[in-house]
Amino acid sequence: MGDVHEDPLAELALRLRTLRAQRGLQMGGLQQRTRLGRTTLSQAMNGQAVPSEATLVALAQALGADVNPLLALREAATPVLRARKSSPMGAARRRPLRPRTKPSFEERYLSYVAERHSQLTVVGLDLSRPERACWPMDAAYLSLELAERLEDWPPGSEEADQPSVVVKRAEHALADCRRVLLRGLAGSGKTTLLQWLAVATARDELPEELADWRGQIPFVLPLRTLVRRGPLPEPHDFLSAVGTPLAVSQPEGWADAVLASGEALVLVDGIDEVPQEHRGATRDWLERLLAAYRGARFVVTTRPSAVPEGWLGSSRFTELSVRPMSAADIGVFVHRWHTAARHNAATDAEHSQLHDLETTLQVTVRAQRDLAQLSSTPLMCALICALHRDRRGHLPHSRMELYEAALSMLLVRRDLERSIDVPEGIQLTEHQSVQLLQRLAYWLIRNRQTEMERATAKALVDDALPAMQAVAEQGTADQVLTHLVGRSGLLRQPTTDTVDFVHRTFQDYLGAKAAIEAHDFPLLVNNAHDDQWEDVLRMAVAHARPAESADLLRRLVERGDGEGEHRGRLHLLAAVSLQYATEIEPEVRGLVEQRARVLMPPRSSEEATTLAALGPGILDLLPGPHGLEHDEVGPVIQTASTIGGDHAYAFLHRFVQSMNAESAPYELVNGWKNFDSVSYARDILLPFKKTPSLVVNTQDQRKALRLLEPVTDVTFREAFTAEEIIEHLSPGHTRRVNIYSGQALTELKFIRRLSALKQLTLSECNQLAHIDDLAGLPLSHLSLLQFPGGVSFSALGSLPELTDLALYTRLPWSSLGDIPAPLELAALRLSGWIGTSLRGISKWQLLKTLVVNVGPTSAEWREISSLPRLTEFISSKCDFGQAVAMPGVTHLQLSFDGTDMQLHLVPDVFPNLKSVFIDCRAVQRDIIDITPLKQIEGLKVSLSHAGRVVGLEGFSPDAVRLYPRPRTEGD
Repeated sequence: MGDVHEDPLAELALRLRTLRAQRGLQMGGLQQRTRLGRTTLSQAMNGQAVPSEATLVALAQALGADVNPLLALREAATPVLRARKSSPMGAARRRPLRPRTKPSFEERYLSYVAERHSQLTVVGLDLSRPERACWPMDAAYLSLELAERLEDWPPGSEEADQPSVVVKRAEHALADCRRVLLRGLAGSGKTTLLQWLAVATARDELPEELADWRGQIPFVLPLRTLVRRGPLPEPHDFLSAVGTPLAVSQPEGWADAVLASGEALVLVDGIDEVPQEHRGATRDWLERLLAAYRGARFVVTTRPSAVPEGWLGSSRFTELSVRPMSAADIGVFVHRWHTAARHNAATDAEHSQLHDLETTLQVTVRAQRDLAQLSSTPLMCALICALHRDRRGHLPHSRMELYEAALSMLLVRRDLERSIDVPEGIQLTEHQSVQLLQRLAYWLIRNRQTEMERATAKALVDDALPAMQAVAEQGTADQVLTHLVGRSGLLRQPTTDTVDFVHRTFQDYLGAKAAIEAHDFPLLVNNAHDDQWEDVLRMAVAHARPAESADLLRRLVERGDGEGEHRGRLHLLAAVSLQYATEIEPEVRGLVEQRARVLMPPRSSEEATTLAALGPGILDLLPGPHGLEHDEVGPVIQTASTIGGDHAYAFLHRFVQSMNAESAPYELVNGWKNFDSVSYARDILLPFKKTPSLVVNTQDQRKALRLLEPVTDVTFREAFTAEEIIEHLSPGHTRRVNIYSGQALTELKFIRRLSALKQLTLSECNQLAHIDDLAGLPLSHLSLLQFPGGVSFSALGSLPELTDLALYTRLPWSSLGDIPAPLELAALRLSGWIGTSLRGISKWQLLKTLVVNVGPTSAEWREISSLPRLTEFISSKCDFGQAVAMPGVTHLQLSFDGTDMQLHLVPDVFPNLKSVFIDCRAVQRDIIDITPLKQIEGLKVSLSHAGRVVGLEGFSPDAVRLYPRPRTEGD
């Protein structure tokens, strides 16, 4: 047997096996901890394949090991494995030799996609030669975390009342989805994820978690390119619209056939890069494709503020959001950046220096919270790595200083330091380069584009040269543009006839500078309501001189004063822009803050999210806790906790010390995940008299539970083992446990140790075959969510005290009458995907509350109406056209998903209603007409996230409540 150190793949496998043995873990236990497939684990442990980075990160976390040495071995193993595969012997092992046949068009296309998207440009990786600033996709891809807000729970459930978010690695989050709307900030990695999906699909290298996605044909459709070319393309034009050379060889009807067969993966990048007035047409285009090709998979990306929540909800898109990189992710990224840089190092000394710089930066990023926040996206993390290297370990502290230093570094410093004086025969100063780049950036912003024809870029440079004699003497406009593309590190040429910036952030930075220099304040302010201009406005304030920034902010406030539709957005944008101004007149600061306070405090989770996105500057404007209304406390806490950082922690600490509540609000508990677990538990949560409903997302939080004992009410949102769940619970005190990620559970015997338990939620328990371990327990509430098929629920018949049952999962019975639940049920909650007829529901004669999210048949409606004690009916997607009168129902909850809610039928079906709650979250901008409801005397109406409400005049002022509570001049 040879030395394993000569084979990095074998060495990696040996280390993994050694770590597993040291931890005493069996393969099953490791699978539970990592949530990886058995095949993926086996291949990694036995050195049969180079594991993905996501696999190694998961393994390192599960094994309590440093991931960086494992990643280094992986990087060393990749070329070795490639060499084996490319050798004749390796080829012979893979498959028998066959006569060469002409590849099909599909094979040629997949090979093209894999090659075309196989590399990522990484800012600052090789400053002397920007064309080398690339990573191969298989080494570069970093699996980020994606967050999903659980909007699918029926209204009236506990889940629907909380801002529940599940966070998973990208592969896990995408696994069960066919249609995804992916939101993420600039530089967060949205495009990279699409690129990885395209390459991994084309190469048939998708991980085990995405096994259902295998065999697809990817179509990569960057909207930044498509919108510039006119009407959005039909399928037969997909290839030609993005400049694929193979388009001329495409067989007639090929794209249509691929889409129609359900074998297409359509990757649509950048809704936010479509002008606001054209986004409706873009949605129509998408919906036509969805209607024609129901089986195809779609992933669509956008910046968060570009489209409202539920923008594609009616087409059943799952909305996922790219999370900021965690501390572990940042560590991995920093390591991989420096490893790639070392591959390009010219000397041993430079190689050694890069190693030392990496070690220093890893410590600095962990120690300095502000730096960790700045480096939370791949783009910013790459910039920080590059600047740290360029400045010999010294870093700027603010975002704008970071951009300024990056421009200087990318434009001239590295060339000068490496004696590359006159590349391409052109020598530009930093100022000259910036002036030309500003022209290009500003043209793109004014024309609402992120890509331009090379001829347009050349014309813009040509227009500038007469006033730049020193540049004009060195060459033509074409030569100067070629120099900027080849040497600046900021421009690139994605195709032979187009030019764009390496990232939108640089375009906005330079365009904002050009706008200020042109004194285009009216243009900036007139576009301030458009999300494409948000970052431009902020950076414009930063670029402006004190008098100019004051003028710009004053204009923003004045426009907001005169426009009701955009008032809040404009005033908040002015407020958050204050932190970008280096100097501001006290009078203007007071004016801006006064307008912002009118919009304070936030009154909903959505308002809190919007405020938090504006940055730490908003913390100085947040009031409380004294004087806050009941619907304002939670959103204020959510705003601060989402912002994070020391300033936010201090705010929450002061907030808690001033509160009189005995129990912590949900938002305070949920904010735990954004801070150090132990200090947050001790300083923020422990002071409350009653142990709050705890939410556990991480191992650190789970361990911190010991500080909060006795634990009475806890929610686990990570895949913990049974022993990990039970370790810090209090058997005689714990009354409610919610387990929303039960992938690591193989049995439920541990539940029996919680003698005081009354309420239990189980979700995603894909390793359970049954719930028999619950039989006989005195549970009063049980919720079963998202179980795999084939699970036995027969133990429902052995829960003698069960009165509240929620089934949000596929059921094995043909009708409700077959469910062996106790006849004493008082509440039954059913999702729309149970796959079971409602026949037999009348056997539960004691039902008071019913949640249904399927359209009952006329016979099922009659049976529901026969329930003698039913007083509360909760539903979405119900057709009241077949319903019969239910005079006993006094409380009604409805969810509006864009279809006709049939409010005109409500008075006939529910003649004795006392209250109705209507959730319009999915269609916030639609008109809601509540006029038909005035027929019901004394009715109380509550509307959530309604757009324009028609019919209010038919009700007394105290009969209708709107959420969020509208703001008035007196607020």
